[in-house]
Amino acid sequence: MGDSRHLRTVPVDPVDELDDYAVRLRRWHESAVTGGEVEDGAPRRLISASWRRSLDAGIDPEIRSAPLAYEQSDMRDIRLAHPLNPLLPLLAQTLLPLADQTGHVMVVTDAQGRVLWREGDHATMRRADGIGLTDGFDWGENAVGTNGIGTALAARRSVHVFSSEHLVRVLHPWSCSASPIIDPDTSEVLGCVDISGTFERLHPSTVALVDTTARLAESHLALRARERDDRLRARYESHVRTTSGQPHALVTRSGRIIAGDPARRYGSRIRVPASGGRVSLPGGLTGVLEPFGDGWLLRPVKHDAPSALTLVLLGTDHPYARLDGAIVQLSLRHAEILALLALNPRGMTAEQLSFHLYGDDGNPVTIRAEIHRLRAQLGAAVAAKPYRLACPVEADFLEVKRLLAVRDPAPLARAYPGPLLPRSEAPAIRREREELEGQVRARILLSGSPEDLWIYAQTDQGRHDPQVLERVATLLPPGDHRAITARLRLTAPE
Repeated sequence: MGDSRHLRTVPVDPVDELDDYAVRLRRWHESAVTGGEVEDGAPRRLISASWRRSLDAGIDPEIRSAPLAYEQSDMRDIRLAHPLNPLLPLLAQTLLPLADQTGHVMVVTDAQGRVLWREGDHATMRRADGIGLTDGFDWGENAVGTNGIGTALAARRSVHVFSSEHLVRVLHPWSCSASPIIDPDTSEVLGCVDISGTFERLHPSTVALVDTTARLAESHLALRARERDDRLRARYESHVRTTSGQPHALVTRSGRIIAGDPARRYGSRIRVPASGGRVSLPGGLTGVLEPFGDGWLLRPVKHDAPSALTLVLLGTDHPYARLDGAIVQLSLRHAEILALLALNPRGMTAEQLSFHLYGDDGNPVTIRAEIHRLRAQLGAAVAAKPYRLACPVEADFLEVKRLLAVRDPAPLARAYPGPLLPRSEAPAIRREREELEGQVRARILLSGSPEDLWIYAQTDQGRHDPQVLERVATLLPPGDHRAITARLRLTAPE
C-alpha cells in the first residue's frame, strides 16, 4: 500500500524540481476545475481519478472548510463505540512523536472519513481548526474532494497528497500522508490514519511510516480475532462433549465457520443476518443460526420443510421467535407483523397490514420491504399472496386467549407475564393488547385464587392495580409476605 512507485512524479529534491512540479501542478489543477483539458499523465493517475470523482460529486473547489458531521457532545460515545478505539494508544505511540517533533498533526477517522481523534503540534492544530481538520468533521472525498484521508479510503491504499493535488484551493498549503485500516476478518475498511502538515515540511516518504502503522494496527486486530476464535472454540468443544444429537457448525459473529464443518460443506464464510435466523448455504441448503456466546451455532434444515414457529411477544420489550429450535430476535415492527399474521391465519394483503399498523397514513410499499426483511430471517415460514404464516404457529398471546375459555384461572395467571408488545403504538396491536389485558384482569379478579392474584400483581399492569392489591391483602393471612407487599404498594406515594 505504501508503494513508492506511486510517488515517483512528486520530485522532492532538488528544490528547484519541486518548485517546477508545483508550478505545473497548479496549471493542471486550474485546467481541471475550469473544465479544460489536462495533458495525459498529469497529474499522476491516482490524483486525476480522484479529481474526476470529486468534481462528479459536485465538490466546489472554493469551499473554505470540511463540513461538520458530528456534534462535539456526541464525540465521546462515538469514539468509545468505534472498533479502532482500543488501538488508539498503539497508533499514538507510533506516530504522535513524529507529529510533535516535525510540526504535524496525527488524525484517525472512521470508515467514512469523519475525524474521531486528532493530536499533534499545537500551532498546526490551531491552523487545522480553520479548515475543519479536527474532531467531528467529514474528510471523505464526497465531502471535501481529493485529500489524503478521503482518497486513501476511496482507493483502499496508502496515499500522499501534495499541495495543489488537493481539489479544494484552501487545502493547497497542506500535504498529507494517509492509510486505510482494513479489518482482517471482514475485509471492511474500519477507518484511516493520517499525518498532515504544511507541504514544505511534510516529506512524501512519511506515507511509508503511516502505511506501516496501519499494517501494525491490522496485525493487532488479527491477533484479537484469533484470541476470540480460540475462546469460542473452547466453549464449543465443551458444548459438543456434553450434548448429543445433530452436530452444529460454529460460526463467528462476522460469519466465518471455524469448527464443526471439516468437509467444508458450507464454505469458509456465510452471510449472517443481524439477528440470526435462517441463512442460505451453498448447494441450495438452508441453515438456522442459534446464538452461542460471541458467535452462532449453524444447523442445516430441509429447505421446504414446514417449520414450527413460536412467538414470544407478551410482557417484553425484546420480542423473539423460535424457529426450528433457534432463537430469532425480532424488531418491534417485525413482531407486530407476525402478531397480526398469527391473528389472521388466512392471510393479509400489504394494504391490510399497512392499515392495521399505520392507519390511514400507511404505505403498502413499506410493508413489502419489511416482509422481505422478515422472510430473510424466517424463510419459508412466511408465505406471500397473501402474506401468511405457512407453518404450525404457537404464540404466548394466542395461548392466553385459549386459556380465557378454561374454567380454572390458574393456568391463565401463569401464562400471562404482561401486555402484548407493550411498546407498540400500531392501532390493531394496541386494540388487541387492551382487550386481552382487560379480559385477563377481569377473569382473575372474578375467580382467581390469592396465588393467581399475586402472580398477576407481578405484571406491569397488576403491580399498581388497587383492586388486585386489595384482594391480595384481604385474602392472604396478614403476616404473609405477599399481603405485606400488597399493603405497602397500596400506601406508596404515586
